[in-house]
Amino acid sequence: MQMTRAASAPSYSAPEHKGMEMIRLQGREATDTRSVWVGRSLIAPGGGTSLKASPQEKIYICLAGEVVVSNGTQELTLAPMDSVQFAPDEPRQIMNRGTEPATLLLIMENG
Repeated sequence: MQMTRAASAPSYSAPEHKGMEMIRLQGREATDTRSVWVGRSLIAPGGGTSLKASPQEKIYICLAGEVVVSNGTQELTLAPMDSVQFAPDEPRQIMNRGTEPATLLLIMENG
């Protein structure tokens, strides 16, 4: 069993992400998970990601606030406890268009 306390979770950065504070809760440098890793993103108003695909499947769960997610052809608004899945190689964009910070949980395949 391996635990990561949020207060001491390692931070990380990712290309083409702006206005986001990200920490790794499980996997990679946080713990020895094998199939997935889990991160938490705090997204400031106006923050988000570019529209970009990656080879890994991704699942996002909105924990607080609201975020708009897009695959380039469809936009969805996530409220607390809403979730969305992006298939491998499917483009994804995340945007906080609101006036309050938003929090997302990310579950992503190791790759």
